[in-house]
Amino acid sequence: MFTIGDFARHGRVSARMLRHYDEIGLLHPDRTDPSTGYRYYGAAQLARLNRIIALKDLGFTLQQVGAVLDDAVGPEELRGMLRLRRTELEAAMAAAAARLAQVEARLRSIESEGHMSTDDVVMKKVPAVRVAELTGVAGSYEPQDISPVIGPLYDRLFPLLGEAGLAPSGPGIARYEDVPDGGGVVVHAGVTVSAPVGPVGDTGITVVELPPFEAATVVHRGSMDAVLPTAQSLARWIDTHGYRSSGYAREVSLECPEDRDAWVTELQEPVVRATA
Repeated sequence: MFTIGDFARHGRVSARMLRHYDEIGLLHPDRTDPSTGYRYYGAAQLARLNRIIALKDLGFTLQQVGAVLDDAVGPEELRGMLRLRRTELEAAMAAAAARLAQVEARLRSIESEGHMSTDDVVMKKVPAVRVAELTGVAGSYEPQDISPVIGPLYDRLFPLLGEAGLAPSGPGIARYEDVPDGGGVVVHAGVTVSAPVGPVGDTGITVVELPPFEAATVVHRGSMDAVLPTAQSLARWIDTHGYRSSGYAREVSLECPEDRDAWVTELQEPVVRATA
């Protein structure tokens, strides 16, 4: 079972949105603690969440989404609806491209339900690593909020490192944290270096030592715009094998050619054993 925060991260939505869906009867948690009111969700509920978000992105009201789901629309019909929306988006303004990528990611998640193997998930102890990073804040963990922040950070990072005379000694590492007051997500765009810990001149770059941790890991091949099926497959493995998340997954760039569809990225999600 996942806390509402963990389930929100795996579904790439906000906890506030999940609370609203619960209140209007669209997506109830698997269990609500009667003494604390805490909501708990199961990995199987990602399937319904994917359909809700996909239908909402198609332009349905939440009331209409509930009606469609109650009629048990199957993957084939839903796929056709998503393709129609894709055609509309391709004819719209270029600004709609980011949303299109996420509609396609939801489609892949729906198509892979029950079919995507979790055999490639590996538990490992991730060693301590030193990274040089730039930091920004995104409004949420939703892709449309993350992408406009992390892309420019990396665009700035490597030229600044070069100007400072530092060269990467390993892969890029993107990591995320909650803003302390709950007002968004802290985005760290980093790369492995061999350099002293601390600020790098007046570049805005900071070298930090990341501690070791135990992680459930899986390799994603392709653009990070299409990572959702891989990330949710990892979530299902974590839930099935008696673990729970203890933070956001790191994104370790193993191969980053110019063609984003040829990227190879390892997701490293920190986990601990779940308690009854």
